[in-house]
Amino acid sequence: MPRRREVPKRKVLPDARYGEPMITKFTNNLMRDGKKAVAERIVYDAFSIIEERTRENPVAVFKTAIDNVKPMVEVKSRRVGGSNYQVPVEVRTSRREALAMRWLILFARKRSGRTMSEKLANELIEASHNRGGAIRKKEDTHRMAEANKAFSHYRW
Repeated sequence: MPRRREVPKRKVLPDARYGEPMITKFTNNLMRDGKKAVAERIVYDAFSIIEERTRENPVAVFKTAIDNVKPMVEVKSRRVGGSNYQVPVEVRTSRREALAMRWLILFARKRSGRTMSEKLANELIEASHNRGGAIRKKEDTHRMAEANKAFSHYRW
């Protein structure tokens, strides 16, 4: 973290096909070893699979999935008097989106399936219906924060 001034946020350009900056962020998160073309192909193939299966706009399904996975609270470790406490804190908006995308990609990769496009499509469809691994992760995070509500006065 810089001491002098706040670092400016970089503008993310909208993606080529749908014109959504959030899809570009998602593609960048999915990308491995700088292979953006591969990541874009995976995302666009997943969107076409979503369109085939649900007969809905894939961008709407994607946004619903992201909104459903966004966590509201999380726990952060805080050291007080020689012991660590898990203190529940609210999540910033930018971090909410980042966590949602990260979890969707993580649980899509863990899924069994033939291609990454299929796995990603399945995870996005499940998340848009409030099911799947990413939703379970969000609920676990919320449950952890709820269980440690007693330590919320240690917030800084």
